[in-house]
Amino acid sequence: MQGEAGRRKSAAMDQSLRLKDSEPRIHPTAELKACRLGRYASIGERVVLREVTVGDFSYFERHAEAIYTEIGKFCSIAANSRLNALEHPIDRITQHKVSYRPNEYFRWLGVDAGFKARRQAKTVRIGHDVWIGHGAVVLPGVTIGNGAIVGANAVVSRDVAPYEIVAGVAARRLRLRFPPEISVRIERLAWWDWPVERLADAIPDMQAMKIEDFLDRWERD
Repeated sequence: MQGEAGRRKSAAMDQSLRLKDSEPRIHPTAELKACRLGRYASIGERVVLREVTVGDFSYFERHAEAIYTEIGKFCSIAANSRLNALEHPIDRITQHKVSYRPNEYFRWLGVDAGFKARRQAKTVRIGHDVWIGHGAVVLPGVTIGNGAIVGANAVVSRDVAPYEIVAGVAARRLRLRFPPEISVRIERLAWWDWPVERLADAIPDMQAMKIEDFLDRWERD
């Protein structure tokens, strides 16, 4: 029994040495308010986040911004991108913020709670393993599926399907990353939910194997 206990202790120590600290990394110049960050999340230089959920291993590069956004795991958000870009009340006599944030100019006039609630209701939702390219803008209320890619400087005004690659203004489909049957298998495998130990074991195969071979192997394990 002592021998088995010793082996278990040794294995646990090996894993602890293998894995780095999972605490999120936040650049000192970043500004976050009412956010939740997952394990290994990384927030870069001068990133501004307001009421954003960031999944495990997802990261923001420098000068990106997001508000009222839910982000899955393993997402790559490039520099200068904007998630849930600011909306103005264009139906009012003025679209200027003086009508919805008058507190910045006048005493005893508060933030327009109704307009803020309208903005919060238009949450942007981003799945797992999504890549948002440099300078891309995602408009309010858009959902982006797992594995999708948004090209640099794209303006996304509609939902993006899983594993779809979009680009342009307004963003349109270029192609799919994989044939539909492969995408279905990846979704079913849900590798983004694996324990970190299993993920670490799989990374050499991710690097070396064709996608079909990787699926064949890891669907069995």
